[in-house]
Amino acid sequence: MHAVVQRVSQASVNVEGTTVGRIGPGWLVLLGVARDDGDEDAVWMADKLLNLRAFADEQGKMNRSVLDVRGGILVVSQFTLLADCRAGRRPSFTAAAEPALAERLYERFTDLLLPSGLEIATGVFRAMMKVALVNDGPVTFLLDSRQPA
Repeated sequence: MHAVVQRVSQASVNVEGTTVGRIGPGWLVLLGVARDDGDEDAVWMADKLLNLRAFADEQGKMNRSVLDVRGGILVVSQFTLLADCRAGRRPSFTAAAEPALAERLYERFTDLLLPSGLEIATGVFRAMMKVALVNDGPVTFLLDSRQPA
């Protein structure tokens, strides 16, 4: 499972002119599911995201998690994170999960965030979406559930 995680002061996602998800300060998560991902990847990613200390403390140091600051999380599916652009001019998406698996793990990941009590919003799986954000910092991380620790 791959994620681009951006600290935002606000973010929203629109589908066909309708806002389907919106948050204030917190994380915008662009989530891609690989074909060999499973529940353990969703669990790892949810735990990492909730506990990643990248929000400022009183001294301005990145020392607080999204839980500590009671931020929001907007999760948007993005299979293009699994693109292989090394050969030729057209990306290959063979590493991306089939839609049924990707949707199940996207929903599993989102469900794992809900017990946090934070504001959790999502896009619409497989829809064409317009994502708007105000990047805070900017602070952006690339997370990979299969990358060695």
